[in-house]
Amino acid sequence: MMSLKPTKYQKRENPNSDFCCVPQCSMSGKFNSAVSFHHFPKNENLRKIWTRNVRRENLVIKRTTTVCSRHFMPTDVIQGGRRRLKEGAVPVLFAWNDYSQPEVRPSVRERTERPEEEAIEENETNVDLLLRCHDYNARPEVSDLDTAQKIIEAQQLAIEELRKRLEEVTLKQSFGLERFLASDDDIRLYTRFASYRHLQAFWRQIEPATERIVHVGGTCSSTPSATAPLDNSTDLLRRPSRCLPMIDELFLFLMYLSLGLKERDLGNRFNIHQSTVSRIIQTWVNFLYTLLSAVGIWMSPETIRTSMPSVFGKYSDTQVIVDCTRIRCQKPSSLLLSEMFTHYKSHTTLKGMIGVSPHGAVTFVSSLYSGSISDEELFRQSGIIPLLDKDMAVMVDKGFRIDELVPCKVYRPPFLSKKSQMSHDEVLVTQDFARLRIHVERTIRRIKENKLFDTIIPLTLAGSINQLFAVACLLSNYQNKPLVEV
Repeated sequence: MMSLKPTKYQKRENPNSDFCCVPQCSMSGKFNSAVSFHHFPKNENLRKIWTRNVRRENLVIKRTTTVCSRHFMPTDVIQGGRRRLKEGAVPVLFAWNDYSQPEVRPSVRERTERPEEEAIEENETNVDLLLRCHDYNARPEVSDLDTAQKIIEAQQLAIEELRKRLEEVTLKQSFGLERFLASDDDIRLYTRFASYRHLQAFWRQIEPATERIVHVGGTCSSTPSATAPLDNSTDLLRRPSRCLPMIDELFLFLMYLSLGLKERDLGNRFNIHQSTVSRIIQTWVNFLYTLLSAVGIWMSPETIRTSMPSVFGKYSDTQVIVDCTRIRCQKPSSLLLSEMFTHYKSHTTLKGMIGVSPHGAVTFVSSLYSGSISDEELFRQSGIIPLLDKDMAVMVDKGFRIDELVPCKVYRPPFLSKKSQMSHDEVLVTQDFARLRIHVERTIRRIKENKLFDTIIPLTLAGSINQLFAVACLLSNYQNKPLVEV
């Protein structure tokens, strides 16, 4: 008979009670080794085979009865993590048959020192072999260098192509202005600007002022102190951190104004929190309201005359064409605000007045008032009267009975009064006024193409609706070309 070669193992720090039930096998759980212990299978037929192979007399199989892995073929033991047997594996390696496992590498304590002469001879042999495998003095042939250089260049081109594809995929997954710079149709949809070039021209005008923008809800202000010296380090520390680039914050605000999207929708698109979207909108509406309002939009009579369209003919002294527009808003619960209801729209509304030049540019924007205010009273409170003088003329609708309020000429369609019908001349005058006053109607339509004003304005926007309306009116001068060719 042939016995398994005895092997010594180091003891475990935390031994267990496992042991091998095979006769003449001394493996137990107190040794730290690659040996694992496996319980008898539940399958009756397979268990009988195990019992027959083990050859232990009067063997009583209990829950703790195990066979160590040294009695199984190496291919039957599944390595990795907790070692286990393949399905149907049986022990076949024993001291009484002709099988034995490969010799286990002896432990450090059992290793014997080799003779010094043998070690020196082996080292010399290894050095010779190393020199033969690595000839450091040899130089590659020219053809090999050319081939290697071509392979490197091809790999660099492949890397560059993969980098470009990665940038394209990343850009498609992100939602920002850069994603739509090649599509003017998308720019018109999201921002109301005619093209990406027009939007960039507007951004170049306002970009220097963004260095002093005050972020709503930020922990610190970007406006420097009047007494503190202005240096780069102080200015960088004073600026709050931003989730988006400045131009993408402007893009977000223009989308909010143009499409009337909800803050949560914008947050999902730009991958930021809804509260951050709200702060960005408040920041930019205040910033643009302050910045654009500082630009004088009221034109001098000389400038108006140089840009006067020829269709005005005998009304060439017209300085401004005014009209009112309404915005629907949420019904307030307080009866004190009942004057916001108007029978004209059968809804609670806010009312504002817009003035345009004869060639269609917005030159005056009033604040918003309650919907029940009359056109005459709105004209009185708007603040436009001090801008008019006796050499000017203002063109209005029939609802503006302002002849006694202004020092200038008033062009207004004639009234029917008590007559059954208008005269021929009055009809022609009414038609002339309608052709000219259509410009202010078209300008108002442009402003109200911002979908924010299509919906019912919630009362939560009551504190900023004036600024939003004014910014939409002022932006229309930058977003569109003149209505009338000069």
